[in-house]
Amino acid sequence: MHARVTQFHIVPEQLSQFLSTVQDAIPHARQQNGFRGLLVLRGDGGVSSIDVRVMSIWNSIEDLRAGEQNFYFYQALAKVMSAAKGFPLIESQEILLADLGSPMRAAAHGSDASKEETHF
Repeated sequence: MHARVTQFHIVPEQLSQFLSTVQDAIPHARQQNGFRGLLVLRGDGGVSSIDVRVMSIWNSIEDLRAGEQNFYFYQALAKVMSAAKGFPLIESQEILLADLGSPMRAAAHGSDASKEETHF
């Protein structure tokens, strides 16, 4: 699996607009071959901006690159940049380990993660 990691510096007053715009792009991303999921992470930011990383997860580097050739990617990028300071840093990274779970398994066990066992 591979991830596209995009780092934004978001104007604090624009965070909700940024998140709404990213959320609106998810249905289009789901239509792309090999798209697995999306994470939006908030880091420690300064007073003037919030450090946000958007990680889209793909089955392969080929799927990730094909997604970049689709118009939806650039349209979504342009929309979220209206809430950002400067141009984002965009990297492709190989995922070495991932356990994203299963919605069915999580629902069956309820929301109490302490009841789940991990075996290695």
